[in-house]
Amino acid sequence: MTLVLTPGAVTVQDLERIWRDGVAVRVDPACYPGIEAAAARIDQIARGNEAVYGVNTGFGKLASVSIPPQDVETLQRNLILSHCCGVGAPLDEAIVRLIMSLKLLSLGRGASGVRMEVVTLIEEMLARGVLPVIPEKARSARPAILRRLRIWRRP
Repeated sequence: MTLVLTPGAVTVQDLERIWRDGVAVRVDPACYPGIEAAAARIDQIARGNEAVYGVNTGFGKLASVSIPPQDVETLQRNLILSHCCGVGAPLDEAIVRLIMSLKLLSLGRGASGVRMEVVTLIEEMLARGVLPVIPEKARSARPAILRRLRIWRRP
């Protein structure tokens, strides 16, 4: 059985089924148009001259720095790579599945600007049991979220 993730409609019981039972998940197809529209908008911004924070500008103190269209892809890749570090023991696979499912739920809102290929890739990774190694102590603001998720332990 596959749990269809619909933003605003997922219950705590659904999340527990993902975490405890490893139920299969996928984003509600009704979310696809919003995801695709946001991705198209980000693509348009990336190719244009309109300054949008984090898309074609620097971050934090460098927010006023404009990034030329030919360098936007490199900026985005470097942003992702800068968040790919951490220390500590790997999180339990059930927690990683839950984190990935919550990411799918978030992407389903259609506000992130990712392409559908990203959503499909995460769905396929979960379906095939291909999970990233996520260290307990991450580099960004996410550790607090991860620590809170750690209170859910398998009995």
